[in-house]
Amino acid sequence: MSNIYFMLANTATATADEAAMTGQLISSVGMLIVVMVIFYFMLIRPQNKKEKEQKKMRDNIQIGDEVTTIGGIVGIVVRKNDDTQTVVIETGGDRSKIRVKLWAISENLTQHDDVEELGKKK
Repeated sequence: MSNIYFMLANTATATADEAAMTGQLISSVGMLIVVMVIFYFMLIRPQNKKEKEQKKMRDNIQIGDEVTTIGGIVGIVVRKNDDTQTVVIETGGDRSKIRVKLWAISENLTQHDDVEELGKKK
């Protein structure tokens, strides 16, 4: 009889231990999900937004715009080739020309009137 009582006691203890371990597992997974969500909203989403803005800026470069390259070269766009994704910029007083890839443009210093964009938003 004491063997049966001992087995029932062990079964009840094992069930309680399994329930506690399951609760800890669910808690750990929940915390991991919360950390991943915070990571997404703090790092990944802003980076994607910045990349979209950079792509839009590079797509809207026009001839005559003053641009800065990643290397710090400042010049005016004199030719744009969409097929090869390059632009030719003119730099300095001696009118040196440099051909660079569009991805190397880090900033467009020319401010355009956004009349077309305002018309599209209305």
